[in-house]
Amino acid sequence: MSAILEIKNITMKFGELLANEDVSFSIGKTEIVSLIGPNGAGKTTLFNCITGFYRPFSGKVEYENSSGERCDITGKSSDVICRMGITRTFQIVKTLNEMTVEQNVMTGAFLHTNRTAVARDESARVLEMTGLWGKKDVLGRNLTIVDRKRVEIARALATKPRMLMLDECMAGLNQTEIKEVMKLLLDLKTEGLTLLIVEHIMEAIMPISDKVVVLNAGKKIAEGKAQDIAANEEVIKAYLGEKYHAKIKKH
Repeated sequence: MSAILEIKNITMKFGELLANEDVSFSIGKTEIVSLIGPNGAGKTTLFNCITGFYRPFSGKVEYENSSGERCDITGKSSDVICRMGITRTFQIVKTLNEMTVEQNVMTGAFLHTNRTAVARDESARVLEMTGLWGKKDVLGRNLTIVDRKRVEIARALATKPRMLMLDECMAGLNQTEIKEVMKLLLDLKTEGLTLLIVEHIMEAIMPISDKVVVLNAGKKIAEGKAQDIAANEEVIKAYLGEKYHAKIKKH
């Protein structure tokens, strides 16, 4: 499988603090790749380096665009990267509180059109896909946490991405809501989307991931299939813990 994104030796520093150190991995087209690790491991920093919010200290991010050309997107602005087809959500949900759900999603659609009718049609398509159509007229400030997260995903999808990056989209959800999000992510993969996901809920993310990359203290300590990562002694010690490992073995 050819790679849609290659992270090559990314290092990011804030003064003397080394947030990412020589991180490399690739993401194949239509793969679900999960980026896991303890708090402070550098996961969101890496997201910010990929999507243009930070310019890395060193290393490169290469992306295969819709024409099949390989592009160096390192340090390009976030809006340029979004127009090229890489869209992200944020750990802290940023719903537009005084706008309706439909209007929130339309803001994403306006990336590719200046026509309200076209943006509304695109919004309708995405709202149906994400289960939000029945709440399209609800103001952002009146939404539950799960619906805020759905709106965040829907707004990102309205930009028509080829690759969607989700930063803790399941945090704070109950088991039923988590299963709904898992199904949505698998449906998006089936529709041809590539996903890079930061998540702490291992029971949700491990079953749907094609590959898992583990960061600890800014460094990549493991990469591979979920079952191999779950059995990796260094990962168990740094992050998963014996309790999770025992539960996986039991199943």
